[in-house]
Amino acid sequence: MRKTLFLFLVLLVVLGYSAPAHAQSQAKEEQLIRAVTAANSSQQRFESMLELGDYYKAKNIDKADSLRKEILTDSRKFEDSLRFSALMYSAEVYLIRGDLDSYFSTILACQPFLNKLKGDKVQFTIYRHLGFYHSKMQEFETAKSYLKLALKKAKRLRDIAKQSEAYRHIALNFMRFNEKDSSLFYANKAINSGRRSGNKTELAQSFNTFAEIYSFFGQAELGVAKNLVALNLAQGAGNTLLLARYCREVGVTQRDILNLDDAEYYFRRSLGYSQAINDKRQMALALTYLATVQLDRDQYDKAVKNANRSIIYLTALNDLNGLGLTHNVLGMVYKEQENYSEASINFNQALVFYESASNKQEIAEVYHNVGTVFKEQKRYQNALKHLNRSIEIREQYKAKSQIYQTYRVIADVYKELNNSTLALEYMEKYLDYVDINTTVQAATRIAELSESYRSEQRERLINDQADSIQRQRQEREMTTARLEYSQLRNNFQMYIIIAFIIIMVMAGLILFYRWNQTNIKQRQREAEMSQTLLRTQMNPHFVFNAMSVIQSYIYDNDTENSSKFLVNFSRLMRLILENSPKEHIPMETEMEILSKYLAMQKLRFQERFEYEIEADDELIAEAAHIPPMITQPFIENSIEHGQLHTIEGGFIKVSFTKVDKMLHITIIDNGIGRKASKAKKKSSAHRSMAMEITAERVEKLNKKFRTDGYLHIEDYNKEEKTGTKVLISLPFTSKA
Repeated sequence: MRKTLFLFLVLLVVLGYSAPAHAQSQAKEEQLIRAVTAANSSQQRFESMLELGDYYKAKNIDKADSLRKEILTDSRKFEDSLRFSALMYSAEVYLIRGDLDSYFSTILACQPFLNKLKGDKVQFTIYRHLGFYHSKMQEFETAKSYLKLALKKAKRLRDIAKQSEAYRHIALNFMRFNEKDSSLFYANKAINSGRRSGNKTELAQSFNTFAEIYSFFGQAELGVAKNLVALNLAQGAGNTLLLARYCREVGVTQRDILNLDDAEYYFRRSLGYSQAINDKRQMALALTYLATVQLDRDQYDKAVKNANRSIIYLTALNDLNGLGLTHNVLGMVYKEQENYSEASINFNQALVFYESASNKQEIAEVYHNVGTVFKEQKRYQNALKHLNRSIEIREQYKAKSQIYQTYRVIADVYKELNNSTLALEYMEKYLDYVDINTTVQAATRIAELSESYRSEQRERLINDQADSIQRQRQEREMTTARLEYSQLRNNFQMYIIIAFIIIMVMAGLILFYRWNQTNIKQRQREAEMSQTLLRTQMNPHFVFNAMSVIQSYIYDNDTENSSKFLVNFSRLMRLILENSPKEHIPMETEMEILSKYLAMQKLRFQERFEYEIEADDELIAEAAHIPPMITQPFIENSIEHGQLHTIEGGFIKVSFTKVDKMLHITIIDNGIGRKASKAKKKSSAHRSMAMEITAERVEKLNKKFRTDGYLHIEDYNKEEKTGTKVLISLPFTSKA
C-alpha cells in the first residue's frame, strides 16, 4: 500500500513539473544549436559545438557521442588548447559509455600536452585522469604521485571542487590498494571540500566514494547509508546520470542482503533515469541487475531475456566490463537450470571480456562461479582448482573481504569428499570473515535505512507545496527586514545620490559644451567646403569661355546655335545654383546637370567628341540620391586637360552602378592622359583642388555612414598611358 502511494505521488510530481522542465531543457538545446549554426567563424562554431556537447553529456549521451567524431576532426586545424579540449571531451564520453580501452588510449594521448600547455587547470585535468588510469592498472604508487600533483594544482587554482575531486580519487586509489584507513581519511577530506565548494554534484560523488569504500571492505550498512545521501544530493543537483548510477549501486546492496523487492525498485529507477538521458550503457547495466533479481526469484526466462537485451547494448558500446558482468550472470542462470554447457560457454566469454579489460577482481568472481558449476557436476578437483584460483587472485589484489564465500564453497566441497578436517578448516576461515548475527543485523538496518529514505521521499513530495509557501513567507519576512534596514540608510544614501547627480550634471554640461563646440566647428568646415566647392564648380574660366562661345555665335549671326547654347547655359546655371547647397540630390538631376554641361562643351568644341551617360535601371527604380556636382570637376578635367577636341574619336562615358549597397561612379575619357597633360606644363591647381575637395567629401560620407568609399584615378590605356579613368565609390542612399 505504501509503495502504491509513493508511486502515485511520484506520478503527480512528474505530471506537474516534468513538462515545464522538458520545455526549458528543449529551449536550452535549441539555443545552443542556433549558436552553432549562427557562428561567424570556424573557431566560434567549434567552441559552440563543445558547449552543445557538454550539454548533451548530461542530457542525451547518444547525441554527445554523435558529436564526438566531428569535434575531434575539426579540432585538428586549431591551436593546442582547443585540440586538448576536444580530446578531453572525447575521453569523458568514452568513460560515460564504458569504453575504457578508448578512454585510456585518449588519456595517454593527452599526456604530451603537459609540456605544450602550462596552465594549472589543464595540468590538473591531465594529472587527475592519469592517476585514475594507473590506479585501474593496479599501478598504485604511480597513480598516487599523479593524483598528488593534481591536488597541488587544484590548491594553486584555489578551486575547492577540484580539490574534492582529487581527494576522491586518492581515496579510491588507497581502497584498491586495500588501505582502508587511508582511503576513509581522504574520502572524508573529499566530503569536507565538497561541502565548502557548495557544488552538490561534487558532494554527491564524494559521498558515493565513501559508499564504494565501505562496500569494498564489506560494511554494507554504512555503504548504503552514504549512497542514500549521495542519491539525495544528486537529486537536488538534477544530475540524472548520477541518479541512474547510485540507484543501481543501492539496488546491488539490497540484492546482496536478499531484499529483492527493494533491489528491483532501485534497478527499475536506474533504468528509468538511464532512459531519460538515452544512456544505453546505464540501461544495459540496469537490465543486467534486474536479471540477477529474476535469477534469485527463479524467473529464468525473464532473466535470460533481460541479459540478452543488455548484451546487445554493451556490444555496440564495446563495454568489456559490462559484457563480462552480463555473461557471468547468464552463466549463473544456466547453472541454476543445470544447463552446464551453456553456463560454461558464458563463463568463458565473461573471462575473455574481463581479461581484455584487465579486471582481475571480476575474473576472481568468474573463477568462483565456475568452481560452483564443477561442484554441482561433482567434478571436485576442477572445482577446487578454480575456487583456489579465485582466492589466489583476490589475495594478490588484497580483496580479502570478498573471499569468505569462496571459503564456504570449498568447505562444502571437502565435506562432499568426506574430508572433514579440511572442511572444518575452511569453515573456520569462512567464520573468521563473517559473523552471521552481524550480517542479519546489517541486513535489518539496511532495510530500515531504505524504508527511511523512501519515507523521506514521500514526505518531500507531500510537503513540496508547504515548503514553497514557507519559502515565500520567509522571503516576505526577509524583504520586510531589508526594507527596514534600507530606511535606516536612506538619509546617508540620499546625500550620496544628490552628490552623484550634481557630478553627473556637471559632467554632462561639460560634455555638451565640448560637443556643441565640435558641432559648430564641423558646420563651419562644411560651410567652407560648400563655398569652396561652389567656387570650383562655377569656374570663372568656364563662364568666360561660355560667354565667348555665345558671342562668337552672335557675331556669326548663328542664332540657332547661340539660342541653343544660351538655353543650355541658363538651365545649367539654374540647376547648379538650386542644388549646390543641398547634401543629396536625385541622381536623375545630377545626370541632367552633366548632360547640359557636356552638351554645351560639345557645342563649344564644334562636335569634336562624343559623350554617354548611363545608369542601372535598379538605381532609377530605387530613386537613388547623390551628393551634388561630385562628378563635374572630373568631366571638366577630361575636356580641358585631356584635350578631347584634339583627339580623333574622342569620347567621355559616365556610368552609375550599385554594388553591395555602394554607389559606384565611373568616368572614362580617351584624352591625351595625365602624363601628356603634365608635360604641357599647364597649371594643375584647379585639378588638384577638385581632387582634394572630392576626396574630403568622400571621407566625410564614410564617417557619417560607416562605409569604405573611395576615390581612385588611373590611366584608361595603361600600356600607352593615355586617357583617364576615375572611380568614385559612395554609400548608396535613397529617398524612395
